[in-house]
Amino acid sequence: MQSNHLSRHAQQVLTVTQGNARLQGPGSDPSIARSWLRCLEDYHLDPAMAMAPTVLEHGHILESRERLRQVLQIAGTEMNSLHQQLSGAGHAVLLTDARGIILNCVTAPTERNTFERAGLWLGADWSEAREGTNGIGTCLVERQALTIHQDEHFRGRHTGLTCSASPVFDPQGELLAVLDVSSARPEASRQSQFHTMAMVNLSAKMIESCYFLRYFENQWLLRFHLQAESLGLFSEGLLAFDGEGRICAVNQSALNLLGHVRGGLLGKTVETFFDCSLDDLLGRASSLVSTSWPLRTRDGRSLFASLRGQPRAIPQPVQARPAATTVRPVAGICLVDPALQSEFRRALRVFERDVPLLINGETGSGKEAFAKAVHQASGRADKAFVALNCASIPESLIESELFGYRGGTFTGARKEGMRGKLQQADGGTLLLDEIGDMPLALQTRLLRVLEDRMVVPIGGEPQPVDVRIISATHRNLLDRVEDGSFREDLYYRLNGLEVALPALRERSDKSALLNFVLAEEAGEHPVMLEPTARQALLDFAWPGNVRQLRNVLRTLVALSEDGRIGFEDLPAVVRVNKPASKVAAPVDNPENPLEDAERKALLAVLAQQRWHMTHVAAELGVSRNTLYRKLRKHGIARDA
Repeated sequence: MQSNHLSRHAQQVLTVTQGNARLQGPGSDPSIARSWLRCLEDYHLDPAMAMAPTVLEHGHILESRERLRQVLQIAGTEMNSLHQQLSGAGHAVLLTDARGIILNCVTAPTERNTFERAGLWLGADWSEAREGTNGIGTCLVERQALTIHQDEHFRGRHTGLTCSASPVFDPQGELLAVLDVSSARPEASRQSQFHTMAMVNLSAKMIESCYFLRYFENQWLLRFHLQAESLGLFSEGLLAFDGEGRICAVNQSALNLLGHVRGGLLGKTVETFFDCSLDDLLGRASSLVSTSWPLRTRDGRSLFASLRGQPRAIPQPVQARPAATTVRPVAGICLVDPALQSEFRRALRVFERDVPLLINGETGSGKEAFAKAVHQASGRADKAFVALNCASIPESLIESELFGYRGGTFTGARKEGMRGKLQQADGGTLLLDEIGDMPLALQTRLLRVLEDRMVVPIGGEPQPVDVRIISATHRNLLDRVEDGSFREDLYYRLNGLEVALPALRERSDKSALLNFVLAEEAGEHPVMLEPTARQALLDFAWPGNVRQLRNVLRTLVALSEDGRIGFEDLPAVVRVNKPASKVAAPVDNPENPLEDAERKALLAVLAQQRWHMTHVAAELGVSRNTLYRKLRKHGIARDA
């Protein structure tokens, strides 16, 4: 059966490339036909050959990831967000380098084997010259966003995949990476990929813009657009220039807005293109994105602009004040919920005494933001905060990522070696996110580092490190201790203080948090929520927590044309949501009297303590994590 399918597909490819293409079906798209022709005439590939993909050696994968380290850091969050927005199941979100080598993959753990069988492995070469027409490889050649759907692939073995890919360009306009979403669903239609393609393209542009902003963080950066409200969005023009006003780089949006090609701008002064002096321009600079102001080009175009100047001095870190009754504002996190404030104060006090923190909470509840806020409010605020997601890095790479390696240790290793996350965080803070997914062998090495305060790079000698550890997980680590997948001694070493972050649906400051996230996403151009839209957002259960809320608001802000968001603008899943009802009255369960008694006891204490989760947990003599698990078990919830 498989050989017959490969033969039929090969015949279809040959028919199209010989000029006998039908008006409909695979190969009717000119870009597909061009790619098929390249595969036959330039790469001499056989569409019927079912060969496994070429995969780089471990050392070469590390080397490739190191070259794109900053891009991978930026893209990681966006890839996780994109996977969640696509409802996860059946999708793999991939990032490759400019050669088509897969450097990161986000997919559901239960589906990893499915995509690996399809050839989507870490380090696999998906260039067009290797794998024929495919989303990644053809995107690299065509340098544009595209979808390759099932039979549009050149190789017959790939026709079970549907791939939507978008290029990511560096500030000089060179191809930097490719972002791809691949689906192995046989029922996926090409029409169903329009929405996926739009999301992939948007995510790629956001990665591009974030990389540009970070790449030139020590240069003057002019941001401009035709509409003032579009500043801060991915469609804005970005132009970096040095202290003498000479243009260093521009993005594609800037070229489109100015009507110039890249070569006609680079190296020339900003005064050549804008109707103002360099001194006047610099006089409007700010370390933050300020309110926009009108700016005219030399050829009479009217724009709105803002100028980011050189970074200002780092503010003095906020010291812990145990006696304070409220938490001083910390950038990047909303701490209006009294219970969350209390947890933050406790966490900060023990962190300043070098006591490890273990943050527990559902996926998307803001564990990394909480950890970073603790770091920023501590005496280590001016030192490095380094995060390592133990679940997103393949097991074969996590050891070198955490401990680093000495140059020449293995084939493909960099000559100068690589500093691991522990060394990068020396003097500062290391967040081990999703610590529950750390391989057992590495847990032993990590425990030794925590005990000895020495790190041993692969192939290297012991080196002292001064690092404070914060761990985070959505799992119950004690359950993993019991099943043998997590070391008990490491658990107690990391759990100096356990902080339980509430899910978004359980927070008392949902309204303040909504305002906070909306303000962050809108930037300098406020967006107003109409009352019905606000109420619908507050009533929604947010299974993806703060991360899902941020994704929804980011999309709404991007699509808002008049600075207002109405009920009709909300996603369908939010519009049709029915508000969570009050806690249901106790219902007798004669089939299981023990569970019925537990549920009634929970409801009684919740009412007595007015839903203050910390007090409820203390009254019952359980941790907040256990309390939340029991509430979910019995289906107990309440309104915001």
